[in-house]
Amino acid sequence: MPVAPAARTARALPPAAPFAGRPSRSERLALALVRRARLVLVLAALAVAAAAPFAWNVASHMSSGGFADAGAEAARADAALARGAGPGVPNLVLVAAAPRPVDDPGVRGDGAAFARRVAALAGAGTPVTSYWDGGGPALRSRDGRTALVALRLRGGEDERRRAARKLVPRVTGRHGALRVSAAGAEAAGLAAQDLSERDLRRSELMSLAPTFALLALVFGGLVAGALPAVVGAAAVTGTLALLRPLAELTPVSLYAVNLTTALGLGLAIDYGLILLTRYREEVDGGRGRDAAVVAATLAAGRTIAFSAVTVALSLSAMLVFPLYFLRSFAYAGIAVVALAGIAALTVLPALLAVLGPRVDAFALRRTRRPRVDAFAPIGDRRPRGPGAFWERLATAVMRRPWPVALGVGALLAALALPFAGVSFGLIDDRVLPPSSPVHQASQELRRGFDTREPVASAVLPGLDPRRDAARLAAYAAALSRVEGVDRVETGPGRTAWAAVRSRVEPYSDAGTRLVAALRAVPAPGGALVGGPAARLADTRAAVADRLPWALLIIGTATAALVFLLTGGVLLAAKAPAVGLLSLGASFGAVVHVFQEGRLRWLVGDFVVTGMTDLTVPVLMFCVAFGLSMDYEIFLLARIVECRAASGDTARAVAAGLRHTGRPVTSAAAVVAIVFAAFAASGLTLLKVLGAGLALAVVLDATLVRGLLVPAVMRLAGEANWWAPAPLRRALPGAGGAPRRR
Repeated sequence: MPVAPAARTARALPPAAPFAGRPSRSERLALALVRRARLVLVLAALAVAAAAPFAWNVASHMSSGGFADAGAEAARADAALARGAGPGVPNLVLVAAAPRPVDDPGVRGDGAAFARRVAALAGAGTPVTSYWDGGGPALRSRDGRTALVALRLRGGEDERRRAARKLVPRVTGRHGALRVSAAGAEAAGLAAQDLSERDLRRSELMSLAPTFALLALVFGGLVAGALPAVVGAAAVTGTLALLRPLAELTPVSLYAVNLTTALGLGLAIDYGLILLTRYREEVDGGRGRDAAVVAATLAAGRTIAFSAVTVALSLSAMLVFPLYFLRSFAYAGIAVVALAGIAALTVLPALLAVLGPRVDAFALRRTRRPRVDAFAPIGDRRPRGPGAFWERLATAVMRRPWPVALGVGALLAALALPFAGVSFGLIDDRVLPPSSPVHQASQELRRGFDTREPVASAVLPGLDPRRDAARLAAYAAALSRVEGVDRVETGPGRTAWAAVRSRVEPYSDAGTRLVAALRAVPAPGGALVGGPAARLADTRAAVADRLPWALLIIGTATAALVFLLTGGVLLAAKAPAVGLLSLGASFGAVVHVFQEGRLRWLVGDFVVTGMTDLTVPVLMFCVAFGLSMDYEIFLLARIVECRAASGDTARAVAAGLRHTGRPVTSAAAVVAIVFAAFAASGLTLLKVLGAGLALAVVLDATLVRGLLVPAVMRLAGEANWWAPAPLRRALPGAGGAPRRR
């Protein structure tokens, strides 16, 4: 389908005056930024300096949990067990290996002394069970050379974590003939927290050189390339400072620090590129430097504001979930998006005003570009100069939109196919790298011992374990008849309880089916069923219940914002739809690599569990969808502007891609480098997020924005801009309505 040429109707660049007539409020604000640029920079520097002490070491005040619904039945049952209602599962297990059998007199003496030392260090309120103090043969390995000392640390998550941090270094290592290592939930949480902090620093160092090299290349010089780093540093510092007091009021996941750094720098690059690109266009068009700053701020400010609101709303959808792991990313994401937008619209114009021509100092390429009429007829000339490749690409795509749209859609759908086989689970110690001592100790527990954590535990608050022993025994017998149950144990406690043991993997579909069957067994006085399998079942239910609300928030908010920007109902519906395609492809890659264990060499060594953590797709969706809409807003804003000037959709699409293709792909490349550095982490969770988000960003900025969007918009033609009459009357100046001349 050829694209018909049309007559030239407008110049690519505005007139030389910053504005005509009486300045508007936004124009006065932009002028004030330029005239008081040094004051703005001083105030910004003081604000960052004041925030820095609160941002320092913020990760040590955060938590490493939050992957389960704290208000669900499983959480209430586990809390009752932790309070002494029954056989609470040990959350810290010390694995003591010896060169001789643990029943050897010398080893037994060292073991008994070690157990007494652990009990003394843990305190009187902490239950400690040791093989050498009557813990039973279940605490001895099959080969007889390893024994266990199990502890149940009391208190809330943060209190248990602090106790473990003090205790673990003092009880691991060499103790006589014993070599002791730590396992269990608290040891795994500590190791994950420490590894996350180390990997954050390492990923920053790994991505530092390539990021700044690419920034200097993309922005055209060393000075210009440093501008987004300044904006990003201000946004990240401010966000971390806000998270510090928030962590004192509510649990905040330490992984939110990783997102804050990556997203803050990524958005700073996006916003910096769009404003600096516009500034250089204004200068090349003949404006003075100060006038160019004002004009660029006015032109880019609306786009940046729309983008920031869109990304923030996408991230806010995670607030509906009861898992504080997900809510933490919403806290951090909304804050860093807001601060990045504010810094881009205040600090960056002030820097441009103060630097003036020095912004192009140490240039790596020529920064004076030829003037280009973006609205020249397509097809009557060969595009040259900056962005010419993207214009030629858009023109070629719009000549054959059906093959391109169908081909790209089929490719993305094929990449998404592995996600159909996803199996959801929750993270455990296997999130740690194989080289981790905690992971190795946990694997020793799995391989060498007959005892395993109960798949589920039922707490019966309506029964007295002494007076209602017969009713408790009858209930335990009924549980034992459930398919998949090996045995059921009961015993003394503050309330009645029953522990169910099974060979079923707790974090699996079979585990959740077993929990459903156990909960269906009538319990005298009612029962709360907890344990690992129940945590997975309840977390799945919580996510499934809230997911429609999250999707509704994201879909409605982004569609509404795109409509406000473009005035087109079809464009408002198309924007989230095409964003989903790149996300589906990245979801398929995550399952293919991390759940199925294929192409592992791409991301380094990790433990294949055959499951995908339940929170990963939700987190990836909200973050990647927000970034996808970020790029969509950049492209559509320029297309709307070009169509308003030219009156032709096809030429506006080509011109819009010409102006935004290079900045968007360049920004996406830098963001992908930052996220890809997370894939080098030893934590599987960060590997998954880093690799998945990097792939989603690359696919969206190339296949989707470069090929699919131009093809779909060409097929829709003028229908892109259609809206019902009431909406059109409510937004008379919205969208791509051409200017009346």
